[in-house]
Formats: sequence, structure tokens, C-alpha cells
Amino acid sequence: MRKLIALFMLAGIMFVPVFANAQEAAADTAAQEATTPAAVEPAASPTIVDDDIVVEELGFHQEVKEKFIEGGVLYMTPILLCLILGLAVSLERIITLNLSTTNTKKLLNKVEDALASGGIEAAKDVTKNVKGPVASIFTQGLMRYSEGIEMVEKSVISYGSVEMGRLEKGLIWLALFIATAPMLGFLGTVIGMIEAFDAIEAAGDISPSLVAAGIKVALITTVGGLIVAIILQVFYNYIVAKIDSLANSMEDASISLVDLLVKHKLK
Repeated sequence: MRKLIALFMLAGIMFVPVFANAQEAAADTAAQEATTPAAVEPAASPTIVDDDIVVEELGFHQEVKEKFIEGGVLYMTPILLCLILGLAVSLERIITLNLSTTNTKKLLNKVEDALASGGIEAAKDVTKNVKGPVASIFTQGLMRYSEGIEMVEKSVISYGSVEMGRLEKGLIWLALFIATAPMLGFLGTVIGMIEAFDAIEAAGDISPSLVAAGIKVALITTVGGLIVAIILQVFYNYIVAKIDSLANSMEDASISLVDLLVKHKLK
């Protein structure tokens, strides 16, 4: 997990200078176009609009870069970091949870065959060679078989709580990023509005263009924070649903294991 977080942080740190370089390049291009004499064109073709062509060539990616810079690197960078760290945690959890998924029916059949042919020790060998929380719970229950069925049940319940804690690891940080991103956006908006009113006070007059520009820049941070929160919320809900599915599988498998052990003991 630490490697994933470090990788995403490095990508984010490298991503911000790209925004600045893109803005500087756009400014240099605009300056060169302003100082370069316009090419002589026939008077009969005034319908060619270079600005429209440039807008089409910029595309969505360039537009995002420009909005990021307009919102202010100081205010947008923390929001970007929330997105990067949140995605790192989400991807780590998704990979871990998918690797933890076990075919419980197939595992129960193997355990039942092992109990019938080789007893408890053979069943232990089967569960130890399978990865996932369900197999770990089975192993803990089988290790307590000699102490009675009641101890097996207690061991399964206790170790199931431990496995649930492992599955939910990192969710608190993801929830923190979901809550923090909009608040950072609102903070940038409030600060931007204060700066806009300061500019109005310094100018001594309310200019519609001045007010509109200030409000536009201020609201970009709010939009950025909300977008980050929406993206991370989708991942959060998927992870929670996956954990609930695994928890149900663990409960059903634990009950089935106890039934198998009782059946094996009665033979």
C-alpha cells in the first residue's frame, strides 16, 4: 500500500508542473501571435476563425489544465492530493478484496473430502494452501477441533472479527478524503470571494467584469472538490459492497464448517 501511495504522490507532484508549463506555453504562443504580423489573406475569406480551431485542438485535457491553473495552484493542489491519495487507497483495497475472494462451495467440498479421507490434519492442509479470509477462519476453527465444537465456534467468531478489521483497513482514510475535498473547495471559494471584494474595494468601483472574474475563479475550487468527492464516493461504495459480500460469505462458510465438523464427529 505504501508503494502505491508513494507512486500516486509522485505522479501528482509531477502533474502540477505540467499544468504550469502548459499555461506558460500558451502565454508564450499568444505573445508571439500578437507580435507577429498577420499573414496577408484574400479579402473574400473572412470566415476562417483561428480561435475556433485552437479550441477544438485543445480538447478536454487542456481545458482541465487551464481550469486547474485558474482555480489557483495553492488551493487546487490539496484537492488534487486528496484525489491521488484517495485513488491509491481505493485501488489497494479493490485489489486486496478481489484477491481475498474465495470460492466457498469449492473449498467446503475439499474440506469435506479431506475430513472423510484424512481427518482433521488433512483438512488443515487444504485450508492452509488456500488464500483468503474464509480459508484462514477455517484453519483457526480446525485447530480448535480437539477442544470441542463450542471452542471451534468461538474461535471462528473471534477470528472472523479480526478478518473483518483487515478487510476494512484504509476505509477511514478514504472517508476522510471524501469529506475533506469539498471542504477544501469551499475554503478556496471563500478566500477567492474575499480577494474579489478586496479588488473591488481597491478599485473603488463595482465592475461587472471584475466581480464575474473573481467569482468564477473562486467557484472553480468548489467544483474541483465536489468532483473529487463524487469520484471517491463511487469507489467507497463499491468497496463497502465488496466487504459486505465477503462478510456474508464468511458467515455462511463458518456455519457450514461447524456443521461439517459436527457431522464428522458423529461418525
